[in-house]
Amino acid sequence: MPTLRNSSVFFTKKPRRSKAHIGTASFYILNFHIIIMKKILVFIEEKNGALKRTSAEALTAAMATGASVVGAAIGSGVTPEMVAPYGLTNLVHIRHALLERHSSQAMAHAISQCSVAEGCDALFFAANAAGKEIAPRVAVRLNAALISDAVEIVGGSSSIRVKRPVFAGKALDIVESKTAVTVVTLRPNVFTAKNAEAPSNVAVASFEPTMDAEHCKVVVTNVVRNEGTLDVLEADTIVSGGRGMKGPEHFHLVEDLAKTLGAAVGASRAVVDAGWRPHGEQVGQTGKTVSPKMYVACGISGAVQHLAGMSSSKIIVAINKDKDAPIFKVADYGIVGDVFDVLPKLTSRISEITSRS
Repeated sequence: MPTLRNSSVFFTKKPRRSKAHIGTASFYILNFHIIIMKKILVFIEEKNGALKRTSAEALTAAMATGASVVGAAIGSGVTPEMVAPYGLTNLVHIRHALLERHSSQAMAHAISQCSVAEGCDALFFAANAAGKEIAPRVAVRLNAALISDAVEIVGGSSSIRVKRPVFAGKALDIVESKTAVTVVTLRPNVFTAKNAEAPSNVAVASFEPTMDAEHCKVVVTNVVRNEGTLDVLEADTIVSGGRGMKGPEHFHLVEDLAKTLGAAVGASRAVVDAGWRPHGEQVGQTGKTVSPKMYVACGISGAVQHLAGMSSSKIIVAINKDKDAPIFKVADYGIVGDVFDVLPKLTSRISEITSRS
């Protein structure tokens, strides 16, 4: 069995992110206004014939408020069978020839019209690439407040309060909107997708917005996909590498551990800026904000910009040869050692365990 010489392992026990922390202080910033929420439109996406997990999370969050919920999807790819397990009873397919190619302008225009037609006073989007692109445009069209990156919805059908991280995740802002309509984006992997007690009977309606070429000035003409790789926004486990990997030629160590764990590969901003890894893998304030069940940081020092994108992970494992690296302050488990010594042995040991199970 491989052993880790010249490395030390430690475990930390601390309050986990139910409140924000600066040093030993925990606090909330409170901004109280009022919103009456009776009906929520949830933007739903599918991929490869399956409901996106972020959409299932958004549905669960909306259903938990007690308000009436309608799901809206572009085209007919989302089927009743996909949403029935989550208790949704009303599904709207938004159809138009101008929506056949991806255009955030056109989609925002169509979703806004659908929301008005359905009489919704709140709209929920996942804070993924599509949600971050479309939600602000919808908010402008509806003259609505936009509350981004929510990590908790507080309140029932008579009112709603939203908790969101601020100051790079060091505090939680509790926000209530004053506008008649409110748009909320939900941080992925924070709201656990839960099935209803029994699948629902889903009524499917079709909605055709009034649109012309003026609403579709920019379209996506080509999409290049990383086939076979997990998106860090959708992954339960992420293994990320930083400058401590010392070059792109060493990232196979991160990839090997990720493959063993069935995880996505992430990277710090410094690594992406250096051209070692694609931007789609960047985790942090200027990259993607993730909340996986487990986040493994390899050779990442823990700059505040990186912590802002991953500090809400359920479990954080840090591997760094600098025992004073800031990443250890937020880590649940830490290994002080050289990543080039630790990663191969950790991967080997995990492979032995998984091969026996």
